[in-house]
Amino acid sequence: MKKILVTGANGYIGRHVVKTLLDEGHQVIACDVNFLEIDNRARQVKMNLLHTEADCLYEELGSPDVCLHMAWRDGFMHNSKNHMLDLSAHFRFLTSLIDGGLRQLAVMGTMHEVGYWEGRIDETTPCNPVSQYGIAKDALRRSMIQYCTANKCMLQWLRGYYILGDDLKNHSIFSKLLQAAGESKRTFPFTTGKTKYDFIMVDELASQIATTITQTQIAGIINCCSGTPISFADRVEQFIKEYRLDIKLEYGAFPDRPYDSPIVYGDATKIRRIMNLKDKLGIE
Repeated sequence: MKKILVTGANGYIGRHVVKTLLDEGHQVIACDVNFLEIDNRARQVKMNLLHTEADCLYEELGSPDVCLHMAWRDGFMHNSKNHMLDLSAHFRFLTSLIDGGLRQLAVMGTMHEVGYWEGRIDETTPCNPVSQYGIAKDALRRSMIQYCTANKCMLQWLRGYYILGDDLKNHSIFSKLLQAAGESKRTFPFTTGKTKYDFIMVDELASQIATTITQTQIAGIINCCSGTPISFADRVEQFIKEYRLDIKLEYGAFPDRPYDSPIVYGDATKIRRIMNLKDKLGIE
């Protein structure tokens, strides 16, 4: 069992990962600015890492075996200025942990680092991000690859895709659908829905992340995904049926965005190897 520091622990994905790690018997140090939905089995450390002095943070935060860095401001606002304004603070925080003795770092990345791409994304896919969010994440990825290599710290860059589940809190079209249905609306304006994406439930994502960071055989860029592209329309229609919503999609009310790829999904080769490794070892 490992001692794991989770930053952004109270976030949409973070709280699911914290619970998964605790259920698996790991010691979790949950770091965030509030703890409204954090599993109370975790040790809670209130800290705004964007405004924290960089000295001795590793020991102050419990000398963890692993740091899972999920803290990120304005994650659902892709062109917020804060992505670039906060970048140096993320770098300062992570390098302080490494300088203090951290030897395994996992950081939550995003498919938006890649930018426009048609087809499968793997770890060799070139990155040309087109949003402030993607640009900042890609810059952090590149800088941490260099710093971790130079300081003998294993880096696992966890690249996320389209996430469902806990839908009232994910600020996605799925939360908006639930809100519209709650307001007794009978139609919902939609695109053509032809684009295909890689969807994953947040509980499955949490399991993938927890399994990845508690092993050390596989590192580098790891796509946390299903590996299967599904059309936007099919997945939203499925969601409507699952929740038994009395609402219909108004196809074509919004045009498809010109910068959205007709099909994009993750290469799941690495994550399947990691999950298979978990099964072989008999990890609960």
